[in-house]
Amino acid sequence: MPSQPMNLDDAGKAFAAEIGSEGDIAIEGLATRGGALGEVRTVRAPVGIEWVQPAEMTIRCGAGTPVEEVDAALAQHGQRVALPGGGTIGGALSVGHSGIHRLGYGPMRDVLLQVRYVSASGEVVKAGGQTVKNVSGFDLCRLLVGSRGTLGFISDVILRTRPRGDHEQWFLSDRDPWELLTELYRPTSVLWDGATTWILLEGHSEDIRSQAESNALTVTDGPPDLPAEARWSLAPSELESLRIAAPGSFVAEIGVGTVHHTHRASPGEADVAKVDLHRRIKHEFDPQGRLNPGVSVLHAP
Repeated sequence: MPSQPMNLDDAGKAFAAEIGSEGDIAIEGLATRGGALGEVRTVRAPVGIEWVQPAEMTIRCGAGTPVEEVDAALAQHGQRVALPGGGTIGGALSVGHSGIHRLGYGPMRDVLLQVRYVSASGEVVKAGGQTVKNVSGFDLCRLLVGSRGTLGFISDVILRTRPRGDHEQWFLSDRDPWELLTELYRPTSVLWDGATTWILLEGHSEDIRSQAESNALTVTDGPPDLPAEARWSLAPSELESLRIAAPGSFVAEIGVGTVHHTHRASPGEADVAKVDLHRRIKHEFDPQGRLNPGVSVLHAP
């Protein structure tokens, strides 16, 4: 059952009071993207949609609201939010992994317009604004995306929505994925496992049919199963060597640079400057190290 509309300002204050300013604490969602490490007190972010503004293409909701609930609410207005399915809104933003629609929808960081989060000192902090052109100075919204709750616990957000296509269809092809990326008109997703290419097209059904016929695409039910073990970041020039060395072990997002692989990438030499930067940012936001203890952004899969 969908959660009821709520006053997220009041819910945020209650959330901050629950977090407090002392003691280790972790945030808990629907456990689809991991959870707390070890025995530690947990809290849940506010749940509910406060408003949808279709004309402004924005929505305000609690971070604990399921992604599917937000998607269903936006579908009534012919819109959607460019976040991967499953889990909660806050969980998706905190992990920061864009879905397989990134080629067409853009990176996840572009979705978040405004965030209210609870700091390590137990205070509610607001960053960003309600419109797309709202950023001046340092953009905390982008810093929090992918921070895995180590800098602050997201309470509620204002998200940028996008139009929902009239029709969408997945296709198969044995053609070169880079050729298809060039010849097709704004594909939403192009995936490749070294032998087969999957393409997602959205728009008017006749336009999709015309593109499919002219490029000899075959209709299929959906994308391939993605290896869940690890996500690599690779340049296009490296994919051919990966295909030869490890056929059938990966699915690459063409035009994006993300590769879903059955094995974790070999750890490279630690970038001292990057490690130090993360340490200093963490200390600035959470000097006691009380937020999501044990979780590392640098060593995340």
